[in-house]
Amino acid sequence: MRILIAEDESDIADALVTIMQKNNYCADSVNNGNDAFEYANSGNYDAVILDIMMPGMDGIEVLTELRKCGNTVPVLLLTARSELSDRVNGLDCGADDYLPKPFAVPELMARVRAMLRRRSNYLPDVINVNNVQLNKSTMEVEYKSAAARLVSREFQVLEVLMDNVKRIITTDYLMEHVWGWDSDVDVSIVWVTISGIRKKLLEINAPLIIRTVRGVGYVMEEAE
Repeated sequence: MRILIAEDESDIADALVTIMQKNNYCADSVNNGNDAFEYANSGNYDAVILDIMMPGMDGIEVLTELRKCGNTVPVLLLTARSELSDRVNGLDCGADDYLPKPFAVPELMARVRAMLRRRSNYLPDVINVNNVQLNKSTMEVEYKSAAARLVSREFQVLEVLMDNVKRIITTDYLMEHVWGWDSDVDVSIVWVTISGIRKKLLEINAPLIIRTVRGVGYVMEEAE
């Protein structure tokens, strides 16, 4: 899953990105309200952590415009403001939750998980395709009594593929959704990661195939 961090204080933004990555989320950050609206409204994010006090559009304005556009991406407002009126205003404008600074990391992550669970298209913690299970809690792929541990990027790529069985996922989409829009890694990292996933699926005899669509990307299929 991919999360947008909209926070104008660079040290806090960097810390939030690191926290998300350590919890197996892909995260991007922007530092002003105009970029926050543009990126949040792109349809590329599963959730947004949005600071209220930002240059350009403030967080409430960003949230209001998103909801006017019919964008239902879950939004957690993160701000130093703690007065009741601010909390009420944020929630009335369409926020899913509200967490004042300073915050404890475990509470932040609990609120993010709860917010994602409430999505209309919520995906469960265990994805099952052809009796192969991807366990988001343990970061393991399991089939019958066998299991293989995945590293972070392998997990994120396999999650995308198993959520989109029989759909072609482009290499560009994987680069942007898993490694991030500002990543400077070479596109060959996608092939390396796919290769690692294939080996682990083979290790547990999983009846799944990741087929390469030359010049386009990859598609997950059930083995006959």
